[in-house]
Amino acid sequence: MKTKALLLLATACILPAPAMAADEGAVQDAAQPAEKRVNLMTTGVARARDRLDSATSTSTLSGDEIEKYGARSVAEIFRNIPGMRAESTGGEGFASISIRGLPIALGGAKFLQIQENGLPTLEFGDMAFATADQFLRADLNLAGVQAIRGGSASTFASNSSGGIVNLIDKTGEVAGGSVQISTGLDYDSKRMDFEYGTPVSDTLRFHIGGFYRKGEGPRDTGFDGFKGGQIKFNMTKDFDGGYFRVYAKVLDDQTVPTPYSPVLVSGTNADPDYANVPGLDVSRDSLFSRYIPSNLTLDGENRVASHPFDKATHSKMKSIGFETKFEVEGWRINDKFRYSDISGSTIQPYTLSNANAALPFQSINSAPAIMAMLSATSLSYATGPNAGQTIADPSVLNGNGLLALVTNQDVSLNSLNNMTNDIRASKVWEVGAGKLTFTAGYYKSSQDIDTAWTWTTTVNDVLGGGKAHLIDVFAGPYQLTQNGVLAYNAALIGGYRRDRYDVNYDIDAPYGSLNYMFGKFALGASMRYDMGSARGTLYGSSLPGTAKSTTYDINGDGTISLPETKVGFIDYSKPAPVHYDYHYLSYSVSMNYRMAEHFSLFGRYSKGARANADRILFASYVSPTTGKLLVPSAAYDPVRQAEGGFKYRTDNLEAYVTGFWAKTREHNIGLDRAYRAYGVELETSYRRGIFAINGGATWTKAEITADALDPTKIGNTPRHQADLIFQVTPQVETERLTVGANFYGTTGSYAGDSNQLKMPGYVVTNAFVQYRPNDRVSIMLNANNLFDVLGLVDVDAEFIPSSGVVTARTINPRTVSASLRFNF
Repeated sequence: MKTKALLLLATACILPAPAMAADEGAVQDAAQPAEKRVNLMTTGVARARDRLDSATSTSTLSGDEIEKYGARSVAEIFRNIPGMRAESTGGEGFASISIRGLPIALGGAKFLQIQENGLPTLEFGDMAFATADQFLRADLNLAGVQAIRGGSASTFASNSSGGIVNLIDKTGEVAGGSVQISTGLDYDSKRMDFEYGTPVSDTLRFHIGGFYRKGEGPRDTGFDGFKGGQIKFNMTKDFDGGYFRVYAKVLDDQTVPTPYSPVLVSGTNADPDYANVPGLDVSRDSLFSRYIPSNLTLDGENRVASHPFDKATHSKMKSIGFETKFEVEGWRINDKFRYSDISGSTIQPYTLSNANAALPFQSINSAPAIMAMLSATSLSYATGPNAGQTIADPSVLNGNGLLALVTNQDVSLNSLNNMTNDIRASKVWEVGAGKLTFTAGYYKSSQDIDTAWTWTTTVNDVLGGGKAHLIDVFAGPYQLTQNGVLAYNAALIGGYRRDRYDVNYDIDAPYGSLNYMFGKFALGASMRYDMGSARGTLYGSSLPGTAKSTTYDINGDGTISLPETKVGFIDYSKPAPVHYDYHYLSYSVSMNYRMAEHFSLFGRYSKGARANADRILFASYVSPTTGKLLVPSAAYDPVRQAEGGFKYRTDNLEAYVTGFWAKTREHNIGLDRAYRAYGVELETSYRRGIFAINGGATWTKAEITADALDPTKIGNTPRHQADLIFQVTPQVETERLTVGANFYGTTGSYAGDSNQLKMPGYVVTNAFVQYRPNDRVSIMLNANNLFDVLGLVDVDAEFIPSSGVVTARTINPRTVSASLRFNF
């Protein structure tokens, strides 16, 4: 992997020397101040263009706007992009993100590519326990965000058939910097940010910035789960006709995800009533606890290891890269390269669905019911201040009488290293009465996925405040658990998922485009040909013919307990290869009509695809003996899209309206399904004096049109797909004071694809006040979820179970923070 990266870097560095002929247009996106660079659309297009001259549906957010939204994660920033559905559950990772009705089957951002400065953070946005947003942090380095939906995203990036979101850093055009100190007023969070950039000379400039934070975070876990930070640096050398920029990033940060937590549900599937379990607030609590310090297991090398829960999600990334633009005999050359060393881990308590007819039990249930299932006669505390004490009456335990059979999802991300290079050349010719722009490029990437799954099963009580305990279970004189551990494997799913996969995905993609502008018209066409290969090896209990567990003295006491007869291990003696290739063609055609200075119409039809990565491994799609595809169509999922709309912009008012239609096929774990969606999205803003308002709305109608595994789902609405999502931000801004609020809302949706249990809609209000006593000091008060609404983003159930308890993930509760910034 590292050899490939060095060879490609060397190749890129011996490109022809830049021409010295000046062309202001060639460097305008590098030389402009950060905010102007963000508004000049450069993402997913051949050349930077005014939004009214481009047949694309695009959005931009400046860094100053983002700061006001009070977003606690990158996914919460994305909620303010029209057409985008971002199910953020805190923790700055594992968000489910989709666009224009494309499905979210198993989390992540499958059809959306998330970029930093024009290159993908990860090649695939939905890798299990390693989503792209997990390795991104928004701080004072951020100049803004650009987003493109549908359109040319399919042909100007790989695995981006739904769209691209690009986070753009400041690059030191203007001398100055800032230091900001932030603290949570009603939750535990301490953070310091800094940034500084300046021109060193007329042709040399740099920018550096980062943050460090520590605290328990927005939910009660009993430990400091948010700790760490990042630092980013870039330096730019400008020259006649172009520039050369180097940049680096170091991220080492821990956050706490929001795992599924128990919640009461009553009423009917169509009109359910959700309520907190006594002793546990689903918005503020989880089953993370100071009294459950670690997960004792065999690690990816089959060695005894104790993985602390307070590491929760640990994200580590070290990257270095460069970007250059220059001209050679009228050709504008642009090359971007980055190599990233990425690793980490994640560990979280997970409770299986309480309403899955395929399961012979309910994992959250009354203590007597679970005791009966385990043939148990008594319980005692295994951890915490009452360790060893017998629980007198399990039926009233913690005021709710509930126990949880927990699968601890313990995953080591050994290597997610990736290397990416994207080089393109473009030239403009005068042809007849118009201008013809030709662009040709070549994209090369290599993505590692080396992870180990080392899950265990425990018995917990159900208690919030970071005070949950492990529970020991007894059948008469016999102890069924060991310090709360029921099995040192994933017993509730038959011992499966004790797995290791070490696979590399290599992608080559030549692409090109033509755009002809004449008078008020612009016609465009682009193509891309992706060629991919998957090479690697799988090991583990999910492969056919492999052992699910063994007997092992985990605690080393010389005695084998019952749980130590169910110890998961990775069987390296029976590997399965991964060895297949794929290729597909993407294309897009468009027309733009600039009717007037302030108004344009556009239309576009596109076909793209998203290659499937680890989500089709350990399934029926890849042969465990040859590594070839048993289902060739599972290599990638095609997406067809049509869109059309109008754009209007004056000094005070902007309005962009787009109608869209999309059709896709999806292969995933346990899924072989087709979908169709259509709808309308609106983005608008208005400014008058000290008053400004901006926002957007998306109406979507989505449907499952085919299902090879479960035809009863055909005609249903995909899970979590709301009819309407919207966001609006009104504000009043004077010389010294800014006051406003950011509203995000969604109508109801179904918890599952069977369209039984509903999740209600909600509106989240984020309020902000910013006071600037002088030009160098600003004080900001920000309230996220001001009215403390219960927003269910995921309910792990298809219907209301007989126990009346399901598990769910929610938006964060109300969190109020204060910040003090000094500019210099």
